[in-house]
Amino acid sequence: MHERNAIIYATVSQIPCGRVASYGQIARLSGLGRMARQVGYALNALASDSDVPWHRVVNAKGEISLRSVPGSEPLQRTLLEHEGVVFNAHGRIDLRHYTWDLAQAD
Repeated sequence: MHERNAIIYATVSQIPCGRVASYGQIARLSGLGRMARQVGYALNALASDSDVPWHRVVNAKGEISLRSVPGSEPLQRTLLEHEGVVFNAHGRIDLRHYTWDLAQAD
């Protein structure tokens, strides 16, 4: 595994249930600056049986981004909804309410 991916996975694994983070937020917290796309590439490379909570990472608009694996978007939404995350009528998450705040982590 690429070292960069391992750092990204460790960061994503800290997002608590019922919270989300943006690709850019994960990049910054992983020490990658503005390399949000690298976060997307790393999450796309995850094994299907991984325990990394990839579904908790959304785009900066609070939307689920398209993935290369068919059916990932509805699965991601379902997983988030099971954790109590609410989507509005436009398919967006209120990031002011659901964004993971590392400073308030348990």
